[in-house]
Amino acid sequence: MGLSKNRIKYIQSLKEKKHRSEYNTFVAEGVKLVFDLLATCRCQFIAALPEILNAHPEIKAEEVVEASMSELKRATFLKTAPQVIAVFYRPDDVIEQIDLNEQLSLVLDGVQDPGNVGAIIRIADWFGIEHVICSEDSADIFNPKTVQATMGAIARVKVHYTGLAAFLQYYSHLPVYGTFLEGADIYSEPLSGNGFIVMGSEGRGIRGEVMKQINRKLFIPNFPDGRATSESLNVAAATAVVCAEFRRRVR
Repeated sequence: MGLSKNRIKYIQSLKEKKHRSEYNTFVAEGVKLVFDLLATCRCQFIAALPEILNAHPEIKAEEVVEASMSELKRATFLKTAPQVIAVFYRPDDVIEQIDLNEQLSLVLDGVQDPGNVGAIIRIADWFGIEHVICSEDSADIFNPKTVQATMGAIARVKVHYTGLAAFLQYYSHLPVYGTFLEGADIYSEPLSGNGFIVMGSEGRGIRGEVMKQINRKLFIPNFPDGRATSESLNVAAATAVVCAEFRRRVR
């Protein structure tokens, strides 16, 4: 049957957030990413080379199409066409129904670069952080670039969008950490196994209304102390440093 022009048009339409919202779906590309998601997400549609379909007769999707490489090239968002493209239904997790009191979670305030958000989801996955809560103006996790940057971590980490100030106020009885130049050295401060780690946007950092909810300010020192250095770390790199120190001391 092959990958029809209408299907290619539909896949391409999901580059736009309004269409992802309209259809409640998103695109994933590549063998590892697609098969990671098949284990946890409901699949609407999958198009793959015949050798992929023959090697995986257990694939569960509403529609499975054998596609040629030329068809996949016309459908892909990537520079190099993958062997498989799939459309998944977006998960319908409701943050208000999840109890985060006993967990360590990440909070992203206005992180707008899809690559950074995707990398942070991978970091959360690596360090066993199951929930990432984002401000509503953070990059959409279901943007094709963001999905690709997660390298499959989106299958295991739940990402939620909400108003952060009200959300953190609800959890004000828990430790809420943030990184600041005037914060205390992360390597000497007590750290907890639950609560929230807030990471600010690439340009302006953590916004004032969110900053008011932070009750533990941390600082990542450069080395050696006093040496001229870069102005700041990339938000994904800083997230990795912070998460690593939390997990090193609190398991």
